[in-house]
Amino acid sequence: MQKHQIQVRVRYSETDQMGVVYHGNYIPYFEIGRVEWLRNKGVNYKTLEESGIALPIVSMNINYKKPAYYDELLTISTTFKSQSSVKVEFDCEIHNEKNELLTTAHFILVFVELATGKPINPPDYLKDILSKPD
Repeated sequence: MQKHQIQVRVRYSETDQMGVVYHGNYIPYFEIGRVEWLRNKGVNYKTLEESGIALPIVSMNINYKKPAYYDELLTISTTFKSQSSVKVEFDCEIHNEKNELLTTAHFILVFVELATGKPINPPDYLKDILSKPD
């Protein structure tokens, strides 16, 4: 199982009047986790796009268990689950400073050729990265 963690501090602009993180702001947190998971494996998302490949989300399932609050330090854990032909799947979790599980998510992304908008198999170097255990 390939897992990566990164920490993010909740900014004031991400919260409502009660200091609770607005539910839509979890999606960028999970994106940070996925992008940094790739970077940790030597894949720069910007370079991937410059080579004509994108990874749009085609399915997302988020479960909110407890709220996150302004100025909390959150740990975003991103775990690679599987890769089959054009799809790649990740599970994510967010914990607070007390190590309480706040949110879980599952994402399915598809490799897409930017020029055509059509799904494609990932390049061999990405297949190699995705197939290597930690």
